Amino acid sequence: MVGYFGEEKRSLIQQTIWDTYIFAREAHATQIRKSGEPYIEHPLEAAKLLLRLKPDLVTVQSCILHDVIEDTPQTEADIERLFGRSVAEICQWLSKLSTIRYRWEERTIESLRKMLLAMVSDLRVIMVKLADRLHNMQTLDHHPDPAKRERIALETLNIYAPIADRLGIFEFKEALETECFRILHPAEFTRITTELASLREEQDFFIHKAKEVIRGVISDEVPIIDISYRIKAPFSIYRKLSRKDYSYTHTGDLYDLFAIRIITDDIRHCYEILGVLHNIFVPMPKRFKDYIALPKENGYQSLHTTVVWLFPDLRSQPTEIQIRTREMHLQAEVGVAAHFEYSETGQSNKSKDSYWVQTIKGIVDIDQGGGEFMNDMKMNVFEDQIFVFTPRGDIMTLPKWSTPIDFAYSIHSNLGNTVTIAKVNGRVVPLDYILHNGESIEIITDKDRKPKPIWLSFVATAKAKEYIRQFINREERTFFVEKGRTILNSYLTKNYAHGLDKELTILRSIDGHSLDMKEREDVLVQLGNLSRKPSSILRVIHDEIIETELGGRKTDDKTLATKKKAQDDKTSSAPEWIYVIIGKSRDIPYKIAKCCEPTPENKRIVGAIGQGIITIHRVDCENVSKIELERRMLAKWSNDSQDSGIIFDIECTLRDKRGLLMELTTLLYHMGISINSVRTEDIGGWQVRDTFTLEYSEDDYYIYDRLEARLRFDIEELIDMRLISMN
Repeated sequence: MVGYFGEEKRSLIQQTIWDTYIFAREAHATQIRKSGEPYIEHPLEAAKLLLRLKPDLVTVQSCILHDVIEDTPQTEADIERLFGRSVAEICQWLSKLSTIRYRWEERTIESLRKMLLAMVSDLRVIMVKLADRLHNMQTLDHHPDPAKRERIALETLNIYAPIADRLGIFEFKEALETECFRILHPAEFTRITTELASLREEQDFFIHKAKEVIRGVISDEVPIIDISYRIKAPFSIYRKLSRKDYSYTHTGDLYDLFAIRIITDDIRHCYEILGVLHNIFVPMPKRFKDYIALPKENGYQSLHTTVVWLFPDLRSQPTEIQIRTREMHLQAEVGVAAHFEYSETGQSNKSKDSYWVQTIKGIVDIDQGGGEFMNDMKMNVFEDQIFVFTPRGDIMTLPKWSTPIDFAYSIHSNLGNTVTIAKVNGRVVPLDYILHNGESIEIITDKDRKPKPIWLSFVATAKAKEYIRQFINREERTFFVEKGRTILNSYLTKNYAHGLDKELTILRSIDGHSLDMKEREDVLVQLGNLSRKPSSILRVIHDEIIETELGGRKTDDKTLATKKKAQDDKTSSAPEWIYVIIGKSRDIPYKIAKCCEPTPENKRIVGAIGQGIITIHRVDCENVSKIELERRMLAKWSNDSQDSGIIFDIECTLRDKRGLLMELTTLLYHMGISINSVRTEDIGGWQVRDTFTLEYSEDDYYIYDRLEARLRFDIEELIDMRLISMN
C-alpha cells in the first residue's frame, strides 16, 4: 500500500494494519480451515489479492475482518468501537452476504437483491467480496464435498464473475472464471492448459518479436512506455472452441490467442500508432474497435485492431493489437477501483458512480416480484450494452435489445410517456425496433399520446417498464384486468381441462392466503401488465385446488408420441430432441437418475447437484427428500408446454400485389414468429384474405398486438386484420 499512498504514510499504514490483524487473529484464534491452516490465513490472503485493486485502508481492514461478525463472538459494535463506522458497516454487509446461495429460484432472489443493495451503498463491499471469493475458489479443493464445490463454482461463475466484469475488474473476472472452469470441467481445463503450456516457447518468441517489430516501425518521437501481451484465458478459449460457428479444435488454432498491448503517454499518440500500423500492415475489416471514443459501460478504453502478416515467420494468422494510455491500462486492470481518490487519512472518497452501478440501483429500488427482478437483472446487468446518440450527439448507454421507447424513458419519463414517432438515422422506424450500436435516435412526441400496454412486451429496461406500468395502472386498471383474464384463460384452456369461471375461483387462495374479488383481480392485473407469468401463479396454488377446479393437465400429441416411443424403447429415457432445461440454461451437463428414471411424460422433475454433473430426478422420487435443499435446482423438459410459447390464428384482408406474401413472411421471420400454416383466398376487387396459424416461442400474450402494430406500420396494403384464436 505504501507504493500508491506514498512513503510518508508508511507508519500510519503499518500501525493500522497491525492493529487490525491482531484483533482478527485473536477473534479467529481457535478456528481451523478445512486445509488445516489457521483460519486467519484466509482473510490475510484475501487482503493480499485485494491489494491488486489499490484499495484504501478501510477496505483492507474490512477484508481482514470480514468473517469476524459471522464466525466469532465479536460484534459490529466491537469493530466500530476500535476501527470506525465505515469498517463496521462494510463487515456487517459482508456478514449478510455470506448467506447467499445460488439456485436462480424466486425464493433466493431476495438474497441477490440484498447483495446488490450493499454494492450500491458502498462499492468497497463488493471489492472485498470478490477478493474473499477468489481466495475461496483458489483453495476450494480442500472442501470434502464435491457437490458443494460445484455449487460454489456455479454461483461464482453466474454471479461474481459477471459482477467483476461489469465493474471492469478484469483480472478478478478472469481469475474467477479460470477457477470455476477447473472445477466444473476438469478434463477440458487440463486439455486446454496443457495445450497452452506447449505453446510457451512460441509465446516467448512472440513477445520478443513483437517488441522488435513495433519499435522498428514507430517513430522515436512517439513515446512507447511499454509493449506487453496477453494470453487468452482458459475459460475464454473453452467457450470459443465450443461455439458451433467455429471450426477450431485446438487452442493453437485461435488467431486471437495472443494480443499485443502497446502503452503510450496520451490519446493523440494512441491514434498515431494505430495509423502507422494500419499503413504498414493489412488491417482486417470489421475488426477495429474504438473504445477510446466510445468506452465500454464499465469505463474500459482502448483501441483494438487486428492486422495480418505482422509475424509471417511465426504465425500467418491475424494478430490482435491493443493501444492505450497508462491511465486506460489502470482502468482496464482494476476497473472502478481506478477512480478512488485517497485523503490524507488513507481513506478513499467514494468511487464515482458508474453507469452499471446506477442501473443496479434503479432495479433494486423498484418493488417487484422475484421473477421480474431476475429478468431485469439479466437484461440490464448481465447482458451486453450498446451505445447510441441523441440528436445533439450525446452518447447514451442502453442494454442490448433496447428500443426507441427505452431510449426515450432513459432521457425523461415525459418523453417516454408521449412518444409517438421514432427516427433512427433520420428514418422513421417502428417503436419496437431494436437499436444497434452507433445509431442516432430522434423522438417525436405528442402531448395527447399515452403509453400503450403492448410496450411492456418489448421494452428492455427496468426504468421503461416501471414508468409504463405506473402510468397505465393509474388509468387503465380495467384494461389490465381483462387482459390478465385473457392471458390466464388462454393458458388454462391450453394446459388443463377447464378455464376461468366468472368468480375467478381458481384464484381464491394464493400461496396460502385467501383472496377477495379485488385481490383476485389484482392478480389479473399482474398478469396483464406482464409482471407475472401464468405458470408462476399456478405454482403457488395448492394442488388440491388445481385438481378440483381444473382437472388434470392435458396430454398433447407430442407427449403421447414421446410416451409411446419410450415404451417401445426401454433403453432410452428420452428422445434425442427432448432435453432438460436446468434453471433457464440449456447447456448445463446432466444425467438421468437410475433410481426413478424420469421421462418426458413425468413433467415434474428436479435437478440435484452431484459429483461433476447434475442428476435429474422425478419430483416424487423418494431419494429427492434426502437431498439437501441447497443442492436442488429447478429443471424441466424442453417439450414441457408449461412455458412453451403461444399459438394463434389471425386473418388479414389486403390489397393484392405481387410479392405481398413474401413481405408478410419476411416480417414474421424478423419478429421471430413461425408460420405453421397459411391459406390465401381471393375475395375479389383486387383483394385477398390471408389466414395464418402462427407460433411464438415465448409466452408473450401481447404478441398479436405487437404484430398488428408492426403490420399496420410496414404493410401499406393491409386493410383489416383480426385475431381468430390464441392458446
